[in-house]
Parts: sequence; C-alpha cells; structure tokens
Amino acid sequence: MNFSPSLADVLQSADLLIAAAIAEDIGSGDATSLAIFPPHAMARATILAKEPGVVAGLPVAKAVFAKADPHVVFTPSLTDGAHVKSMDVMVNLEGKLVSLLSLERIVLNFLQHLSGIATLSSEFVRAVQGTNAVILDSRKTTPGYRALEKYAVRIGGAQNHRRGLYDMLMVKDNHIQAVKSISLAVRRARQSYPDLPLEVEVDSLEHLKEALSLPVDRILLDNMDLATIHQAVMLGNNRVPLEVSGGVTLENVRQIAETGVNYISVGALTHSAPGLDISLEIIS
Repeated sequence: MNFSPSLADVLQSADLLIAAAIAEDIGSGDATSLAIFPPHAMARATILAKEPGVVAGLPVAKAVFAKADPHVVFTPSLTDGAHVKSMDVMVNLEGKLVSLLSLERIVLNFLQHLSGIATLSSEFVRAVQGTNAVILDSRKTTPGYRALEKYAVRIGGAQNHRRGLYDMLMVKDNHIQAVKSISLAVRRARQSYPDLPLEVEVDSLEHLKEALSLPVDRILLDNMDLATIHQAVMLGNNRVPLEVSGGVTLENVRQIAETGVNYISVGALTHSAPGLDISLEIIS
C-alpha cells in the first residue's frame, strides 16, 4: 500500500524543477559574479554540513551542476542517508568560479530542504524504535516536489504512504459525509476499483466497529486521543492494520506507538521540516 519513488523517479521530477530554478534565479546571468570575475576563472569549493543531520538530495545537487555546467567536477564524500555532524564535508567541487557561485543557492535549496526532511523523518523513526509502529508520510507535500520529498522521507528511515489519489482508495470523512454512510462509501469504492488497496478513515469507536465489518485493507484512526486509540487497538484485535493520524509530534509519537497501532502518518515530515543548515564555501 506504500509508494516508494525510485532514484529515477526522483531525478525525472527534479529535472523540471532544476530547469525552473535556474530560470527564476539565474535568468540571463549572475550579474554580480560576471561583473567581478573573468568568465574562465577556475575555483575549488566544498559543500559543508553546518549542523548534525541526515543527508538527502546529493544526486539532485549533482544534476543541478550537470544541467547548468557539465564541466563542474562533483565529488561527494558521502552518500544519501549518511549522518553528518557540523563541518563535515559533503561534496568537493571544481569548475568555473562563476558556475559555482551562480548555482550555489539552487544547489543548497535542494540539499537543505531534502536533508531537513530526512533528518526529521529519522528523528520520528528513532522515537518509535523498539515498537512495531511504522512511520509514514502523507500527501502534504510541496506541489511538484512529491517524488523528491517522499524520497527524502525514505532516506530518513520512514516509509511512504500513497503517491496520489489514483494508486490507493482512501475513504475519508468528506466522502462519508457526502453519502451519509461509511458502508455505502466503501462498497462503491471497492466495486469500482477492486484491485486497489482500500483504507477508510474513522473518528470514533462506533465508526471503527462499522469499518471492521467491511472489506478494507487498513483503517485510519483520525485525531483520536491516546485513551481512545488504546480502545481501538483492543477492539481491532489485529483483524485489520490500524493507522493513526492527526496531532502527532515527536513528544507524543512514542506513546502512540506503544498502543500497538501498525502505522503512524505524520504530515509534518514534509510540510514542516526545517531545512538542514548547509553551506557552499570557495576554498581556492
């Protein structure tokens, strides 16, 4: 039931984003760098971690240079998924000084954002270590960045939920409200798309009881407090995998996991992860 973008998916999505980033940031040229430096001046630089975290996005960073100036030599000193500390060298660069300076912000924007997601994902995974709960992301992604952000989640050790509205049936509160029946919504969904996995969202124990009688693959417990989640797990009795969503934080995720739920989805992994502090430094 989970979508995991391959590196090929990521780079295909990144290609359009990289082109757009170059167009919006560099435009007709980096006026400052072009004014100060000869066009063929060469330089070396490093990309450094400025705080501890998990690295994600190095293939995307390499693709930025390859697209804008394929003569830049991009030599990573580690791989995606590596844990870094402050001042660790992530990449060594060599090429035209103007290229290095012009592409600095574009490269760092990708690396900081994706590494921030990977770092936060790893913190949630570490928080539930020793339980059976799996940390999932959601569709709360930056438009156009979904494959990249879900890739970064996976690099951080969490797993991916559905890719979009087309690869999994998810009967949510508004679907149920519109037809006034969980059973009717599930029946129509299952009849129309019998081969797709189906998850149904419930917000009470009464709705959970109804959902447990239906042909569903997973049940989402939406915005339930800890005591109600405990009751839901006992009521479910391992008949259907249970997922928790809503109000999940690093402070309470361990308690949620210890109830015995199977999955915990966290929208914050992608919509609220702070960027990892990374810099590009010219060294000669």
